[in-house]
Amino acid sequence: MDFEKQKKAEADTKYHRLGWKRLTVVLIVEAIALGSLSLPGAFATLGMVLGVCMSLFIGVLAVYTSHVVGQVKLKHPQIAHYADAGRLMFGKIGYEIMSVMFCVQLILIVGSHVLTGKIMWGNLTENGTCGIVFSVVSAIILFVVAIPPSFAEVAILGYIDFVSIIAAILITMIATGIKAGQSEGGLASVDWSASPRENLSLTDGFIAISNIVFAYSFAMCQFSFMDEMHTPSDYKKSIVALGSIEIVIYTLTGALVYAFVGNDVQSPALLSAGPLVSKVAFGIAMPVIFISGSINTTVVAKYIHGRIYKDSVTRYVNTTKGWVTWLILIGVITIIAWVVAEAIPFFSDLLAICSSLFISGFTFYMPALMWFMFIKQGKWHQGKNLWLSLLNGLCFIIGLIVLGVGTYAAVDDIMLRYETGRVGQPFSCAPVV
Repeated sequence: MDFEKQKKAEADTKYHRLGWKRLTVVLIVEAIALGSLSLPGAFATLGMVLGVCMSLFIGVLAVYTSHVVGQVKLKHPQIAHYADAGRLMFGKIGYEIMSVMFCVQLILIVGSHVLTGKIMWGNLTENGTCGIVFSVVSAIILFVVAIPPSFAEVAILGYIDFVSIIAAILITMIATGIKAGQSEGGLASVDWSASPRENLSLTDGFIAISNIVFAYSFAMCQFSFMDEMHTPSDYKKSIVALGSIEIVIYTLTGALVYAFVGNDVQSPALLSAGPLVSKVAFGIAMPVIFISGSINTTVVAKYIHGRIYKDSVTRYVNTTKGWVTWLILIGVITIIAWVVAEAIPFFSDLLAICSSLFISGFTFYMPALMWFMFIKQGKWHQGKNLWLSLLNGLCFIIGLIVLGVGTYAAVDDIMLRYETGRVGQPFSCAPVV
């Protein structure tokens, strides 16, 4: 008993030392990755005006729904992960459904970082070996970086991550800007448009919107991060700081790179900077790929580990048994993520389907429901409740639109890929295209 008390005291010290500044860094690590360089492609589809408007609008809404998540955590401090919120809302069934959604989405995100690492190694070496080798190397690095079980420890790596992504984005912006300026006709000759692409299909348009929606999906892990804060009420500073940083980075990256490259912009956009510069940018962005990816492994592993050892001191990962099971667990999660990423030839569309099914809830309609169920006081149409009710109603509707139309668009794109023969082969040595 004394041993358990000692380990619990050590865990309380270790796992409750996250301040709002470190929380901001952890949120940045989880939220801002190389996906931000897919936004110029989204702007090319939507046009400059709609792209900028969607980036600003969705960013502000995401900050608000994240604020609602924080309010729920303060009111119900026993919530350690999103699944616990599901239990509070819908009982045991809600808990189990939310658990599956939470784990599947995070594991798929880890898989997307395996593929991003594979693309990076292929670009740096000009596909000098079998693509599977590159994905295995990426998976191993993701496993190693995920070993620290405390988010406060991850925050230290987060500073490297943040500098890395900012540097990669700046290099991409500067290189594409110089390239456009030196071209015949200069910047004025770049074929960007203020209006959406001609003959834009619903599928292409909504996939572009989905790229922006998913870029702001930081609410999914917020319960998990706040559970380690020593002063949870400081979460407001973190989400405002993160939201502001994200909105600025995403909007400027999307708008400027699209304006410099035009409708032929590639995704990720750093591939548009030229062979040499893209290698430099990928090399500098390397920490982003692995630090941002591994934190998703840590989040899902902490949930599963805590659930397995709910009533045992082993859950704190500060005993021999705790460390052994922790290492096994993050190893299994990484292997599953690697297998899914390599085995499914339309993995990017699978990720889009799951994101439409899950992110729509984690970021939009679930926080809106939580506000009506747990935060609202009095009638929905009374006093200040009226405007907040309308705002949360809007978030709920947007979530349902992303759920329905986003899933349709991803399924339709899979069918189109099969029809046009653009579906790859499982466990292929070929580079990712």
